[in-house]
Amino acid sequence: MEDSSERSESESLEMKDEPSMEIDPPFKENHATAEDWRKALHKVVPAVVVLRTTACRAFDTESAGSSYATGFVVDKRRGIILTNRHVVKPGPVAAEAMFVNREEIPVYPVYRDPVHDFGFFRYDPAAIQFLSYEEIPLAPEAACVGLEIRVVGNDSGEKISILAGTLARLDRDAPHYKKDGYNDFNTFYIQAASGTKGGSSGSPVIDWQGRAVALNAGGKKSSSSSAFFFPLERVVRALTFLQKGRDSCQDKWEAVTIPRGTIQATFVHKGFEETRRLGLQSETEQLVRHASPLTETGMLVVDSVVPGGPSCKHMEPGDVLVRMNGEVITQFLKMETLFDDSVGQNVELEFERGGTSLTVQLVVEDLHSITPNYFLEVSGAVIHPLSYQQARNFRFHCGLVYVSEPGYMLYRAGVPRHAIIKRLADEDISNLEDFINVLSKLSRGARVPLEYINYNDRHRRKSVLVTVDHHQWYASPQIYTRDDGSGVWIGKPALPPNSQLISSGILQVGNGVVSMDTSTSEHVQEESSNGTKESRVGEEDASADGTVIAEVEDSTSPGGTIMRDDHDTSAYFGNASVAERVIEPTLVMLTVYVPSSCMVDGVHAQHFVGTGVIIFHSEEMGLVAVDKNTVAISASDIMLSFAAFPIEIPGEVVFLHPVHNYTIIAYDPSALGPAGSSVVRAAQLLPEPALRRGESVYLVGLSRSLQVTSRKSVVTNPCAALKISSADSPRYRATNMEVIELDTDFGSSFSGVLTDEHGRVKAIWASFSTQVCTNHRSKKKKLKYGVNLSEDHQFVRGFPIHSISQVLNKIISGAKGPSRLINGIKRPMPLVRVLEVEFNCTLLSKARSFGLSNNWIQALAKKDPVRRQVLRVKGCLAGSKAENLLEQGDMVLAINKKPVTCFNDLEDACHALDMHDDMDAKLELTIFRQGSEMEICVETDVRDGNGTTRVIKWCGCLVQDPHPAVRALGFLPQEGHGVYVTRWSSGSPVHRYGLYAHQWIVEVNGKPTPDLDAFVNVTKEIEDGEFVRVRTVHLNGKPRVLTLKQDLHYWPTWELSFDPETAMWHRKTIKSLEIGDSL
Repeated sequence: MEDSSERSESESLEMKDEPSMEIDPPFKENHATAEDWRKALHKVVPAVVVLRTTACRAFDTESAGSSYATGFVVDKRRGIILTNRHVVKPGPVAAEAMFVNREEIPVYPVYRDPVHDFGFFRYDPAAIQFLSYEEIPLAPEAACVGLEIRVVGNDSGEKISILAGTLARLDRDAPHYKKDGYNDFNTFYIQAASGTKGGSSGSPVIDWQGRAVALNAGGKKSSSSSAFFFPLERVVRALTFLQKGRDSCQDKWEAVTIPRGTIQATFVHKGFEETRRLGLQSETEQLVRHASPLTETGMLVVDSVVPGGPSCKHMEPGDVLVRMNGEVITQFLKMETLFDDSVGQNVELEFERGGTSLTVQLVVEDLHSITPNYFLEVSGAVIHPLSYQQARNFRFHCGLVYVSEPGYMLYRAGVPRHAIIKRLADEDISNLEDFINVLSKLSRGARVPLEYINYNDRHRRKSVLVTVDHHQWYASPQIYTRDDGSGVWIGKPALPPNSQLISSGILQVGNGVVSMDTSTSEHVQEESSNGTKESRVGEEDASADGTVIAEVEDSTSPGGTIMRDDHDTSAYFGNASVAERVIEPTLVMLTVYVPSSCMVDGVHAQHFVGTGVIIFHSEEMGLVAVDKNTVAISASDIMLSFAAFPIEIPGEVVFLHPVHNYTIIAYDPSALGPAGSSVVRAAQLLPEPALRRGESVYLVGLSRSLQVTSRKSVVTNPCAALKISSADSPRYRATNMEVIELDTDFGSSFSGVLTDEHGRVKAIWASFSTQVCTNHRSKKKKLKYGVNLSEDHQFVRGFPIHSISQVLNKIISGAKGPSRLINGIKRPMPLVRVLEVEFNCTLLSKARSFGLSNNWIQALAKKDPVRRQVLRVKGCLAGSKAENLLEQGDMVLAINKKPVTCFNDLEDACHALDMHDDMDAKLELTIFRQGSEMEICVETDVRDGNGTTRVIKWCGCLVQDPHPAVRALGFLPQEGHGVYVTRWSSGSPVHRYGLYAHQWIVEVNGKPTPDLDAFVNVTKEIEDGEFVRVRTVHLNGKPRVLTLKQDLHYWPTWELSFDPETAMWHRKTIKSLEIGDSL
């Protein structure tokens, strides 16, 4: 059975393992010989196939993913393969079948049962050219206790595996797999003494004559000695319908309707002793025993009823079923047969409740009508009507709006998987059509309330604010509908072209923020003020309509006196220090979300929260400095909450320092309104003099409730060399930095600023991310073998404001770099000159042991008597200009004849080169290498502050230029290094065929792909369904060649790029089956 579908039973099912007096059907003696089994297996094995299935989207009870399973041919002429429902999947699936001779063919789903664990794939029989095989006949009547059987499949991923067993029981309760996933019910299962493992789902259970007597479905994780098989009676019926349907069509498969009926009630089989305790009358028991076979030991009892179904308010748990349409019913098979034959008709049910006889007339509902066959995909979310399966699990009405996958927009709002959406934008939502109708009225950046309920807390509604994406992170909303004729789900636009979400203009209101399509600038400003991004901070207290600004402005008297009363009274500050009172109006809490469609540069999470400080504030522009552990990449949605004024507005990344641990965020000051602008201000930066050991500073920051917190601390080390190892997945890490250490702080999650007694900022108290190894032997959840795995941790240190002050001056005065739009004004942004070399600090005493001369040791000690160290090369970034000039272990003694002892000396030397217009200016380095001094000239690298601004998604993998954290590992493939796989998506072709992250794509179909443009040119010539040969090189340098099949239907090729002219991220489709505009 496939790994993701290996099942385990619940505690309630295990209770059935207790000894009972139930009598199984009579034992039949088996006289099969070894030769009989050899002949049977020789005939059966060629008809058993390995199924590689990929659920392309999360849907209903199943998550997106890829796995292996088993199936077997039940109709050779028509090309029909039988397997499990959880293999066929209820949602979109791509699958191939591989026969025993390694012939691989595509297969397409034609039927998956709404309730029971079986389904069918179809294939083209003519595609099998080299194998002689026969179909496996189905013989449900042959199953009996004591029958010796063989389970033939690819158990545990093997090519072929044959396990022996014996049927032990024919009346096991259906196994309970998950409380929020697929479960079978209203049927018996067959239990056998045979262990099955991952990959054996869908295997045939055969007897010595080569007939399939059952279908392997699952086993108990806690036991390897038992398995559960699904009986084949309902399978035979469904197969007959499919065969008739195929014969009625000439050239191709058409959708076949298999009647399935239900009254939305779950029954369980209880023994007569239990039914007596439930109140069954003796006369009724006598009647039932007389009308049933001698082997009958119990009756069917109602276990649960789905709200809103035909049985609701008519039947209750504990009701004992006696007759249906006048016929005594004690077996699931007879009950289901009657329901299936009576779809849309009335059935009469006679049952007893606590000893009282009752009779009801119920209309049998079409089971397929409450099994969703379409879904809405918007902002990465998958939303569809609540299925009968999940309605039964959660006890909700069928057809409600169900979140199968929250995607990005709903994730930002805190809406979880399995949520039921009840209201959107103050309108009731009862079905998916209502949801789409409301969605069509919203514009980009609109922020509206949403109410939902969850089965874990079903009696309380939760209210959140949902922000419609204003950047083009995702494609426009699509509706996918299942087509059983073709076996695929057909997509089409969910919204009409004239809907607000499609037709609303991308109206620039500053800072790249968009607003609703409006006719007046005043309304535009109001929407802009309300903000376009959602924050998780204090979301429970947010107003329902999100109009925070309007309320504040209306309640503020002229001149903002109310706000001054709130912020200037002595009662508010109490015993706060001068530094706290001065710095409080400059502090900002940032809430950051990263869309899953653009998780570039190895960013390790989607949600971050941290404290920033306003470093510039004018009528045209506001700038906030924050650490890169809060804002790691430019492709982010950022909300700013101000300590001095109760407002939340959006911000945009305008500068990511390529080396140091800070990012600069821009915001629109006009969004604060007059009241906010009167209290919010920029901090005074004091880059000089540098902090010294023993100096007193004030650590000031914000709590999560936006309360200013401060304490007086003492600097214990103003120049501690920072050492952070590379993460398992390369991501930004601070290098070549000296940090400030204090005697006391507020813990590892508190960030802010370090000020002097007058509130002047001398350093940023920033968060840094690292990984530590954890021995899982000590964890409660132990692995099979004790292994060391890395876990993400963060710590806080200070770094001087000096570098931020330099960049800020360049932004304000006008830099020489490329321009970008900030609040509607194009501004040149600074370029940063760096020496792309990672250094370690080595003590002079250690350097002497390496052979450094006494003259140099004295010179360096004289230059810096505090540090008494020398900079030693740890490694050069691959592709840097210093890569072939400096070697690991080189000691850098001087730059331009001036001794250097710390990272600031390197930075000052690079900064001095900016005074010249020559972009190729070089540094003259004096180095010590292997006992000798030498002079070398090294060019510096010039980087902008944009970060990664272009990413391409192909077959489900995100590719980009290798970011600095990757190049810092010191390796780039010689064949080409411009197409680096940074992430991949579950259920995609790359997941299916194993093209994972942390490798470069250097060739596609033998054509080199040295950069993203070459990659696009090669891949856009590949058609849908075509196999592609891909050559890759891993981070460890290991080359590999693999093949994968392109799937443009579910995974089109697209590009996401940042346009500095509009300050917007734009999505462009490169190749797909359907041509449509992006949203």
